[in-house]
Amino acid sequence: MKLVFAGTPEVAVPALDALIASGRHEVAAVVTRPDAPAGRGRRMVASPVAERAEEAGIEVLKPAKPRDPEFLDRLRAIEPDCCPVVAYGALLPRVALDVPARGWVNLHFSLLPAWRGAAPVQHALMAGDEITGASTFLIEEGLDSGPVYGTVTETVRSTDTSGDLLTRLAFAGAGLLAATMDGIADGTLDAVPQPADGVTLAPKITVEDARIDWAAPALRVDRVVRGCTPAPGAWTTFRGERLKLVQAVPLPDRNDLAPGQLAPGKNNVYVGTGSYAVELLWVQAQGKKPMRAADWARGARITEGELLGD
Repeated sequence: MKLVFAGTPEVAVPALDALIASGRHEVAAVVTRPDAPAGRGRRMVASPVAERAEEAGIEVLKPAKPRDPEFLDRLRAIEPDCCPVVAYGALLPRVALDVPARGWVNLHFSLLPAWRGAAPVQHALMAGDEITGASTFLIEEGLDSGPVYGTVTETVRSTDTSGDLLTRLAFAGAGLLAATMDGIADGTLDAVPQPADGVTLAPKITVEDARIDWAAPALRVDRVVRGCTPAPGAWTTFRGERLKLVQAVPLPDRNDLAPGQLAPGKNNVYVGTGSYAVELLWVQAQGKKPMRAADWARGARITEGELLGD
């Protein structure tokens, strides 16, 4: 098939690579979000997908909105058979959905109908899911509600951050998307409607969602830290300033600390929760780089009994 691939962040690059390498399909163009300011200098930078497409000599389209007439005219001129999508980052209007004969097929990082929305991996971790995965489905105008072509499962590890899990799913999902394109081209793959039961939503994680509630159980604290790493980053407050929590480990054997109560040791920093303690391994103070929690505690001259949180 002739394909137009739509995607923007680094997590979409493995899928683009898989389609380029498949040899069965022509990636005629790539659609991605416009260049955006990045870094301290705030210079305009192309998306990871745009950079990879340019390296491969593929035409790159960067519409401000996918309903822009110039973009739609160019899409129609290319005459794609199908448009695979991975984390493009913009809603596709009906006028765009109608262009490819075999539709737009999205690679979504959950086992649909679970975790429809922008942050499926983060929500899966924060909910304590033991199994997750990726799905390919035909895009409709509803939120991730279209019929599913295929799935791949992935075990959630006890130490996974959302970054770890998303990286594994990006590569597993790349193979799934390529296989889905093959099945659609061969006429051997039919999309199956999603069940009405089991629908859960995964809206974008806000900064407030990433705030640690020290009265919550240690397992909840652990899930929020892992689910919000690397972005937006779990956080709390200390002495009136924000402190980001990069890595923490639950300690079921220690339950002598009140919620938020700090207990610094020579090489360890413990903090109480609503159940048992957690050990802080890596933190990031406001305006500083990430550092070992014990080094942070020594530098801040923390005394036992001081509290995290308001």
